[in-house]
Amino acid sequence: MSSASPSPLPRTVEILGRQYPTDDITNIPPSIISKIPLRLHTKPHHPLSTLRSLIESAYPDFAHLSSLSPLVTPFKNFDELSFPLDHPGRSVTDSYYINKDLMLRTHTSTHEVETFRKGDMKWLLTADVYRRDEIDGSHYPVFHQVEGAKIFTADANGLKEVEEDNVRLERLLAKENIVIEDVPNVSKTNPVQEGHDPVFAEAVARNLKLSLNHLILRVFGRGGAGVGKEEPLRVRWIEAYFPFTSPSFEVEVFFQGKWLEILGSGVVRQATLDTAGVQNKIGWAFGLGLERIAMVLFSIPDIRLFWSTDERFLSQFEQGKITTFKPYSKYPSCFKDVSFWLPRGVSLHDNDFCDVVRDVAGDLVEDVKKIDHFVHPKTNRMSNCFRINYRSMDRSLSNEEVNDIQDSVVSRLKEQFAVEVR
Repeated sequence: MSSASPSPLPRTVEILGRQYPTDDITNIPPSIISKIPLRLHTKPHHPLSTLRSLIESAYPDFAHLSSLSPLVTPFKNFDELSFPLDHPGRSVTDSYYINKDLMLRTHTSTHEVETFRKGDMKWLLTADVYRRDEIDGSHYPVFHQVEGAKIFTADANGLKEVEEDNVRLERLLAKENIVIEDVPNVSKTNPVQEGHDPVFAEAVARNLKLSLNHLILRVFGRGGAGVGKEEPLRVRWIEAYFPFTSPSFEVEVFFQGKWLEILGSGVVRQATLDTAGVQNKIGWAFGLGLERIAMVLFSIPDIRLFWSTDERFLSQFEQGKITTFKPYSKYPSCFKDVSFWLPRGVSLHDNDFCDVVRDVAGDLVEDVKKIDHFVHPKTNRMSNCFRINYRSMDRSLSNEEVNDIQDSVVSRLKEQFAVEVR
């Protein structure tokens, strides 16, 4: 079922000082619009900025990009990267749309084609990305990614360049205290693309792996937070599937006693390079989420903290240094339930409910859980019950304040979805 809202939308929304028309799929709320100008990855001393700089230091000869607009067309976000028409990411329940022709990017891969088209053959791109999501300590509708790519000329000279670089990187890795659990560079289940020279494609996949092993060492090993001089850094490669690469891989690192998924990567789809007008080239790309890694490196327990303006959080960090976050307090939770009947013909996706809560309560909500879903056997009316956990990261909330917020959540649900509160 698709989401529907009985309440009328404004005719336009303002984003970064410009007005954009709305239509029947507009679903971007004010709480998300307010985050667009903030660009945490560019703020000095912020953990995300420090991690971005650490990653960039592993690729000093790459172009470093971090200022591209988050407003893109669905064609650019999906079609240019060979996403199938039925991919769930296209849904209004998963992505934020300004209107049918404009959306907020859901990944940094959105900019691959335009960056290749401009002639950049080695680049890192850091950006804020947006996805409708649940509310809990590790999910947030705005997060930050780094995309990296390197392209080679698909001829004998290019193959020689790749093979020589592979030898250089292998020699450097042999000196490091690292244990790598590898998978084949290509296989029947992780194939070379049609039209690619198998020898060249395998060499490029190998170059990708070697390059990223060095990046992981920089972040988690000797150049980053460290894993101990005696214990080796353990890295695990896994076959994967992505619409825009083949062969494709995910990478995990064993850190602080458990395997941590770090990034996705692979050999760039030739269709992407063809769309960019890049002829006779082959290369690799990877993408990683900054929050996921920063939460581990800095021991940050709640993703909301990245957005905190409290000096007790911000003053703990210096640009270029990975330091362990020291909690300054743990304030009490306040749980509130809301149960309601949905009107016939109106659906309410869990992400719709979470957006209402975020719009009203902002980061005063720690998590939201659906605890009951019921369909009346005679009327077929649907009932939902959600439990909201209110907890500030910075102060204690009074019962009166939480009650007022909860009343506003209920009022917004009634107004936007015409629900009948039970």
